[in-house]
Amino acid sequence: MAYQVILSELARMQLLGLTANQRSILLDAISEQLVYQPTVETKNRKLMRENILATWELRVGQLRVYYDVIDEPEQLVSVEAIGVKMRNQVYFNGEPFEL
Repeated sequence: MAYQVILSELARMQLLGLTANQRSILLDAISEQLVYQPTVETKNRKLMRENILATWELRVGQLRVYYDVIDEPEQLVSVEAIGVKMRNQVYFNGEPFEL
């Protein structure tokens, strides 16, 4: 059964801060990678160490999607944040963030 993907208000604002090309690539990856089996680790999806942001990370080139999975009462993937990773630092709307 497919999961429904929802974006938090913060993730929507961060998505608008990306270029049109980045948005297109990211939205394609979200629909391809997170609709079915979002909790299965792959080369691009991983379970994160405990942090305040989210439980899971999806890598799409330099872009990062941080999300949580909710199974009850319905199957949802909640995208909490979208950032750009440069070297060892993740940036949200141009501001560095420590995970």
